Amino acid sequence: RGIMPLFSSALTLPERRAPIIAQSLAPRNVYTNHWAVRIAGGQEEADKLAAKYGYNNYGQIGSLEDHYHFHHSRVVRRAAFSTRGAHSFIQMDPKVDWVQQQLVKQRVKRFIKSDTRSPDPNFVHFNDPKWSNMWYIHCTDKNNRCRSEMNILAAWQRGYTGKNVVVTILDDGIERNHPDLAQNYDQLASYDVNGNDHDPTPRYDSSNENKHGTRCAGEVAAVANNSHCIVGIAYNARIGGIRMLDGDVTDVVEAKSLGIRPDYIDIYSASWGPDDDGKTVDGPGPLAKQALEMGIKKGRKGLGSIFVWASGNGGRQGDHCSCDGYTNSIYTISISSTTENGNKPWYLEVCSSTLATTYSSGEFYDRKIVTTDLRQRCTDGHTGTSVSAPMVAGVIALALEANPLVSWRDIQHLLVKTSRPVHLKANDWKTNAAGHRVSHLYGFGLVDAEGMVVEAKKWRSVPTQHTCTRMSERRTRYIRADQSLNSTITSTGCTEQAEQHVSYVEHVVVKVLIVHPRRGDLEISLISPSGTRSQLLAKRLFDNSNEGFRNWEFMTVHCWGERTEGQWILEIIDSPSSLRNPEVLGKLKEWTLVLYGTSGHPYQSHGTQHSRSRMLEIPTPSRNPNGPEPPPEVLKHQEEEEEDLTTQLNLLLTSVWPCHSECGDQGCDGTDPEHCLNCIHYSLGSLKTGRTCVSHCPLGFYDNVEARRCRRCYKGCERCVGRTPTECRSCRRGLYFNPLNTTCSETCPAGYFADDSKKCLRCHENCMKCLRDSDRCTACNDGYSLAGMTCVPECANGTFFHLEEMKCSPCHTSCSTCTGPGKEECIQCARDHLQQEWRCVQTCAPGYYSTEDAGYHQGIPYILLSGPFWELNPQPWRCKCHALLTELLGTITKAYRPWKHYGFQSSPF
Repeated sequence: RGIMPLFSSALTLPERRAPIIAQSLAPRNVYTNHWAVRIAGGQEEADKLAAKYGYNNYGQIGSLEDHYHFHHSRVVRRAAFSTRGAHSFIQMDPKVDWVQQQLVKQRVKRFIKSDTRSPDPNFVHFNDPKWSNMWYIHCTDKNNRCRSEMNILAAWQRGYTGKNVVVTILDDGIERNHPDLAQNYDQLASYDVNGNDHDPTPRYDSSNENKHGTRCAGEVAAVANNSHCIVGIAYNARIGGIRMLDGDVTDVVEAKSLGIRPDYIDIYSASWGPDDDGKTVDGPGPLAKQALEMGIKKGRKGLGSIFVWASGNGGRQGDHCSCDGYTNSIYTISISSTTENGNKPWYLEVCSSTLATTYSSGEFYDRKIVTTDLRQRCTDGHTGTSVSAPMVAGVIALALEANPLVSWRDIQHLLVKTSRPVHLKANDWKTNAAGHRVSHLYGFGLVDAEGMVVEAKKWRSVPTQHTCTRMSERRTRYIRADQSLNSTITSTGCTEQAEQHVSYVEHVVVKVLIVHPRRGDLEISLISPSGTRSQLLAKRLFDNSNEGFRNWEFMTVHCWGERTEGQWILEIIDSPSSLRNPEVLGKLKEWTLVLYGTSGHPYQSHGTQHSRSRMLEIPTPSRNPNGPEPPPEVLKHQEEEEEDLTTQLNLLLTSVWPCHSECGDQGCDGTDPEHCLNCIHYSLGSLKTGRTCVSHCPLGFYDNVEARRCRRCYKGCERCVGRTPTECRSCRRGLYFNPLNTTCSETCPAGYFADDSKKCLRCHENCMKCLRDSDRCTACNDGYSLAGMTCVPECANGTFFHLEEMKCSPCHTSCSTCTGPGKEECIQCARDHLQQEWRCVQTCAPGYYSTEDAGYHQGIPYILLSGPFWELNPQPWRCKCHALLTELLGTITKAYRPWKHYGFQSSPF
């Protein structure tokens, strides 16, 4: 693979190190030779415009329609200013809606460099050698006090291991051939954005800088019981990697990464973000924001992609994760960390957008996290909030296996409902008006994997999300030193607009426009109508910026479940530092309150639905409702007897009071519909249990128009047109409707899957079995194999499976087998071709010679004398350079003694 250019020292994505308290200049913009362009008309039109102005079109940006990635090879790759030239005229082209030259974004991986611990070999449940060191999953060390667990083991014991769930790691790549990852690796969930190919393998160097993604991947889906390394939290999930941090990170790079295969990938895990230096305010650019919104609206077939984010490691720098636009987004799940003893780690950032917490590292004496590492190794020194995001991604994978139909908002509700404060130490734990315990350090507490799967299994989706927006008065207010400025917005929850009505809160966003001489002196809080205080921003010692906040969005989850009606108070306190003139005042120009939530209670509707369903399942009183259905002739005889008896009674009774509106011309013996002697529409029930007149038949019955009776459907049918098993039109809860023979059954037949309405629909023609959607296959027909959850053709020699076109395409003529169409993508060479480095050639280039007779002798590699040196060469038909391996003679000499064992009578050296 090609080696990407190294970063300059100012823009390297560093391993997190012990912080150095220092002042630094504001970073300067770095312009790249990449552009984002919005053009209508499709790929062909974009190609024409790119060629017209000298650009190369790298294709659509992720899943963003009409947005394309342009590259100009004659523009300086990195510059301190935007260069001008003929290529600049693209901005004036009438076919171009929008164009943006890409700036380099500073992004750091959120783990801490620290010492590692030795493994504890005792108490092994799995045969994976590091299992005993996985203290955050099970308690085995008698020398350490067992604290509250995340109940991962209990979730496994319930049978949930992440099967059929796809997770991808957005990072510096993953080592796809790692023994603990290879079995679960998913090519369709992987891409190399930095290298623009399908191989996310990290770039190797002497410092192992690009180990971060591989470590995160192991936490999620390391294979269990393979005698290597560890056990992943979702050890049967599919794992992919997006390599995007090992190069210039731009808005295009982030948008592409967030938008790769949103209908295939379920969970995206990111353990990086803007610099945690205590002075940066940064977040997703316009394209990345669109990619997040697109994933939420269209990902997972409309259920919404799940984005999990590490909250940040800037604690020692006094950073606040509300200044990170990724963790501050309502579309991401921001995850914090705690030590094994429930203490606040020294690197932890505090903010009101954090949703939940997992275990991670702490002080030097605290245990760290065990996971996979580069070069097919393991490590027990994984650290920081980088640990926590993939842990939660793994827990969510377990929940998705329990219920694949939960939405992105359902997952957040599940985390709020099941996370627990337990022994986590914080002086700001509070109970909000909805009864939720919440903290700025830990959100709603330690994640509970068992609680997640149990709740997910019986979960019903929450009501539709509504958005209610209210703006403050547009007048400037001065922020006076050492005083509190309070500004109030009174909200009705938008009751006057039904589509915007929010009665119960989920997320609250506050967008502010503040001008200020030193941004780090500000503290901002929001007080809900119920009195819950959320700290949106704390003072930041190193933030000397005079830019203030230009429509920056703060977010809090601390009011989750509270009512929206009443006064929302924004409180701003300015505590001037010695670095500024206190007489220069800041200004609050305006602020906007955005309430996200539901018009009805998100959980009470569940109980209503359950009660209604139970009420409508009316059994036949004269027999066991779970027993066999009587023969039709018996039912008919019973009904005829009942009708005869009714006729006799009608002759004896005379109505002397007003009848119910559903009563017929024969009158009644009371005012209720149960007292009617005949009915205008339909009669429900029997003489023994009591009949009532109804305008239409309820579920479980069908209309017999001739007899004006509600007849019972066949057992299991919710709606029907007759009493036989093949006359169902929908099914009762727990059963599935088969439209082929209009029956209800406990499972869908082979080759079918159940949709949201519990109908059995046919799987894709390539699938033998599928789940939730026709193209989410779990088993394939003959001639196809499973790649993640897609059935792809088993390609013959000379062809490869083309991921974009989803078909077998021919290899280059020089290849016998290959991974792509290029001549440099051969695995094995065609007849009459030799392998020279990464290509197949007909003759060796100058400086190379062919080794036609090299190979294995009786299964043992042997040594050939060719030219001026000896060479170990186990692969036939290769071109080898004459100058290679000369320096290895000593190593080879030691490795292949005694020579007689390998066919030599004496040492050739």
